[in-house]
Amino acid sequence: MEQYKQEFIEFMVASRVLKFGEFTLKSGRKSPFFMNAGAYVTGTQLKKLGEYYARAIHSAYGDDFDVLFGPAYKGIPLAVTTAIAYSQLYGREVRYCANRKEVKDHGDTGILLGSQLQDKDRVVMIEDVTTSGKSIEETFPLLMAQADVTVKGLMVSLNRCERGKSADKSALEEIREIYGFETGAIVSMKEVVEYLYNRPLDGVVVIDDTIKGAIDAYYEEYGVQ
Repeated sequence: MEQYKQEFIEFMVASRVLKFGEFTLKSGRKSPFFMNAGAYVTGTQLKKLGEYYARAIHSAYGDDFDVLFGPAYKGIPLAVTTAIAYSQLYGREVRYCANRKEVKDHGDTGILLGSQLQDKDRVVMIEDVTTSGKSIEETFPLLMAQADVTVKGLMVSLNRCERGKSADKSALEEIREIYGFETGAIVSMKEVVEYLYNRPLDGVVVIDDTIKGAIDAYYEEYGVQ
């Protein structure tokens, strides 16, 4: 596993973004882990988060893109901080773009924030986590309606490795199949478990035998077959 992935896993735990215990998800599933990117709230945390996204995106796409698109609302700060980090780490300016939930009819009008999309733009979409693909279902047509762009892919911070609407594909795999662009994550939940199992962080083991057993049982029911 790459060093930046190991660091990112520790960063999620230290920031209390990734927690272990018992949580009820929006879907109604009872999960032994919960990831909330909204818990990144400080300047230092956001700076580091942008750097991890930038590294993952550069690893996946190199410089073969022009725009980072963040779906409203959580995707907006992700696109901004990643664009800044990409410039600092790789010396290349990429534009950021995001959508509004409602069209603005005065001042800076339209549905988009940040850069306007242009024909032939190559776009990488950024989200925190994807469980059902619903946000992509809403934003992909909006994106394609703005200009003749190519979506190179989607990058999320954590691949939960859960099945989507079918029993044999994850949500990210379904998105790739439906829309025809690549999908990736800074880390997968499998990598998280592999790295954290019985490993102390600041003297505390966050995935012990009990939590590992609960995670294994969860994936028996909701994992990709």
